Amino acid sequence: MRFDPFPHVKLGVGVRGECWLALEGHEPVLLRGGDFYLLGNPPPYVLASELTATPRAAKSLWDGATNGAVRIGPEAGEDTFLCSGHFSFDDTNASILIDVLPPLVHVHAADPRGKLLAHLSELLVTEVETTAVGGSLVLDHLAQILFVHMLRAHTDQAGRPTGWLGALSDDGIGAALRAMHADVAHRWTLKELAGISCMSRSAFAAAFKKQVGTAPLEYLIEWRMSLARDALRRGTRSISELAFATGYESESAFSTAFRRVVGSSPKQFRDAAHRAA
Repeated sequence: MRFDPFPHVKLGVGVRGECWLALEGHEPVLLRGGDFYLLGNPPPYVLASELTATPRAAKSLWDGATNGAVRIGPEAGEDTFLCSGHFSFDDTNASILIDVLPPLVHVHAADPRGKLLAHLSELLVTEVETTAVGGSLVLDHLAQILFVHMLRAHTDQAGRPTGWLGALSDDGIGAALRAMHADVAHRWTLKELAGISCMSRSAFAAAFKKQVGTAPLEYLIEWRMSLARDALRRGTRSISELAFATGYESESAFSTAFRRVVGSSPKQFRDAAHRAA
């Protein structure tokens, strides 16, 4: 089955059997029963029993799906079963996560996290195969839990992920990141953040930029504006309320920062988002 590029995140588990996962431009990997995979903004890719097989378009096969399942070949001859899903994010903030994810995260069944992931896969498959009340709600929450554990597994694997995702697991820089995320309204200074990380200001600034890719206070502004874009799109707060909630002394200061980062005023952004909705 050949899949088109997907601008967000896909994930799945090999329930039984095995098959190849081949992303365009990357070495194919063999998925075995109990293996999990996560695809971040993947290019075109193929799932196949044999790499020499001629793939069929996944979309045409999914058009004939029954209860969310596609079967290839007779049921009696079924030897491979995959369970998969996807996440789509608000395009205005999707890059925050997508930009720090690799095209493929592959967690083997024998991975230290494999046992926990196996329990999740059992629950997922059970929900997929039943029609119990609330099934879609349970599946949504299980998928979110699986997603978080896949990110954790990725950060535990050799080679720290890029950007803020990898930095979160660092005792020093991660502590400062968690503090900023937990209290975005606080008027953080470089000295405070360096103190949380138990580093000098110069050492902290250099380490933060190396790991995250931007200066600490620039990251804080970007994070605040990401939260602001989400709140404005949802219409959950007025612009003045949002200004104080994101650490600005006045609506005008907030609007100036927002325009510098986003390219439009908060009101223009909100109105455009509401028109689009």
